[in-house]
Formats: sequence, structure tokens, C-alpha cells
Amino acid sequence: MSRRAVILVLDGVGAGEAHDAAAYGDAGSDTLGHVAEAVGGLDVPNLERLGLGHVRPLRGVAPVTNPRGAWGRLQPASAGKDSTTGHWELAGVTLARPFPTYPDGFPTEIIDEFVRRTGRGVLGNVAASGTAIIDDFGPEHQRTGKWIVYTSADSVFQVAAHERVIPLDELYEACRKAREILTPPHNVGRVIARPFDGTSGSYARTPNRPNHLTRIREAGSSVHAVGKIADIFAGCDIDTSSPTRSNAEGILQTIRLLRELDDGLIFTNLVETDQMFGHRNDPEGFHRCLQEFDRELPGILGALRRDDLLILCSDHGCDPTTASTDHSREHALLVAHAPSRVPGAETRHDGVFSDVGATAHAWLTGADPGDVPGEPIPFLCAPST
Repeated sequence: MSRRAVILVLDGVGAGEAHDAAAYGDAGSDTLGHVAEAVGGLDVPNLERLGLGHVRPLRGVAPVTNPRGAWGRLQPASAGKDSTTGHWELAGVTLARPFPTYPDGFPTEIIDEFVRRTGRGVLGNVAASGTAIIDDFGPEHQRTGKWIVYTSADSVFQVAAHERVIPLDELYEACRKAREILTPPHNVGRVIARPFDGTSGSYARTPNRPNHLTRIREAGSSVHAVGKIADIFAGCDIDTSSPTRSNAEGILQTIRLLRELDDGLIFTNLVETDQMFGHRNDPEGFHRCLQEFDRELPGILGALRRDDLLILCSDHGCDPTTASTDHSREHALLVAHAPSRVPGAETRHDGVFSDVGATAHAWLTGADPGDVPGEPIPFLCAPST
């Protein structure tokens, strides 16, 4: 029977400061640890059974005698701490320089060219919270039809538009044009469409280099994206994409693919821990989000076949207990489960982000990915005994 693998990214669920966290202003950041302390202990029994308590000491999560998975922490090697950098590194693309950021807004030449190509003016052009800038500029946007352009501490060019002022197709086309404009040295990590609806005071947002994905497809397997994965990789090396509006939808899409596919990689991002709670400095909400995932985890495990592999990991931290609302430079969480492997004493793996993609590649193809960084996790990819 053909093999399948799932890489499921719990966005922003960092597992403690990285070795170079201080250089990023993140000394002491510890997303999982601090959330556990803030809520009086994590309540995630299914993750506990997989081995989460072995990753690092966590209040409320005990090491178990017979864990169902392998575990560890992964060190970042790329420069940067945004989602694109983290996901690219999970797939084996290591960046020597971080994507550019624009705390003072984008240069005039970028904005002028965006206006010229889209035929509409621009409001904002500042670093701001997405909800706040829509409140600030929404009424003027509705009067004038100008784009609301903004960025954040991440390397992003975000374009907001009211759905009843500018059609969605025009918004998406504007983002494609922005992507064409944003070339080096202004090659931001992501261009994001931010449609919204409602009225003033009650606006609401409506929801190419070789890497392990390349090598998996070159070996004859397939890659299926869930959530924002296809956007992060600009559609490259993706066979099918299932965009989602919530973690619950992402979990359902992942289970659906496990029921339908005979082989290949399912690459899923669950964003709510980061987007809704990490950036909003809400540790209680962060914990509830983890609990919601934990309650759905048996459904994912139950959809696995004997020869499948599930890797739970993260792309960076987003510690909701610090003064910052930005991402934090942290280890990635690693908990992996393969029904055909019986965990033992040698199942800890402390490696680097790109070991995730290398492991999925080795699991699916049995081959060496060659020039792509990362080492397969030995417990999972050594010959079965």
C-alpha cells in the first residue's frame, strides 16, 4: 500500500526561546511554557498521550510511560521569525537574510507603482493592526474607493477592501499586481488580501527553489495543501489546495484528504493560535484553541492507516504573555506519530526545522532528497524491525 504523510503546523506554538532569541528581542520568550503557567496548567490529554510532556517541562502536561509518538524541539536556522520563513524552512529552504520589513510604511516608488497599476489611490501605508486600520480608514475607503494598504512587524504587504466597495476579484487581482511589483530589494514574504464587510464602528474581516515539496513531487508523489500553505509557497509544488476559514475547517479538510487519498503529503496550517490569540496577547484564548485542537486530534489519528505518518510542529513562537504582539524567535514544537512504529527510549529528536520536510520525504519516497537541507528523524525513517 502506498504511504502517506501529514505535516500539521500549529501556527505560533513555540516551544521555548531559540539560541539566538536575544538578537531578535525575544530573550525569555516561551509560548507553550508561558501559556501553561498563565492558565494554571494546559489541559490537552490527547497531546499528552502522544508525548507532549516529553518535549519540555510544561505545567499540566506530564511525561507518560508509554507515549504514542516521538518528540523533540527544532532549532531555526533561517534569518527571520515570520510564517513564510518558518514554513519554507520546514520544507528545506533556509534563508540567509530575513524578508524585508517596513515599520515606517512602504517606499513612495512602491506605492506609486501600485496606484498606477491598479487605478486606485491608497490610504494608510503604515504598520498597524488589521482590525484597527480598518476601523481608522474604513469610512474614507467607502467614500473614495481607495485601497487600504498596511504592513505589520512581519514581512507582509496587506491590502484591505470592503467587499461592497471593491469586488473580491479586483482585490485579488490587485494583490497579484502587488506581488509583481515587490521584487528585490522589496521582496516581502507575503502579499495578503484582507476583504472586510460591515459598517463604520462594526467592520469585520471576512475570512522557487528546490525544497522537500519539489523532491516529493519529482519522486512521483503528490502534495496537498490545507489552509494558507499554498499562499506561503505561491502555489509552487502544490497539487491541490483547500483554503480554510477556521481551524475547525482545516481539521475537517485534513481528515477528508486522509479518507480520499491513497498516497502523498498533506501539508496543513492551523492559524488561529497565532492570528487570533498570540498576536492579541490572549493566553486564555490560546489555551482554548489548543484544547479545541486536542479534542479533534483523535479524529485525525483515527483516519491514519498503519503506514501513515503524522508530524505536529510549529513555525515560530507568538508568546501571548509578553509585551510584544509580534512573533517570537523560538524552537518549533515536534510531536510525531506513526502507527507502525512503537516508540521507545530513543524517540527524542532535537534537530532543525528542515528535518520535518526531510522526514516526510524519506517516509514517502525512501530516497535521499539530495541538495535539500534536513535530516530524517532516525526513529521514524530507520528500517522497521
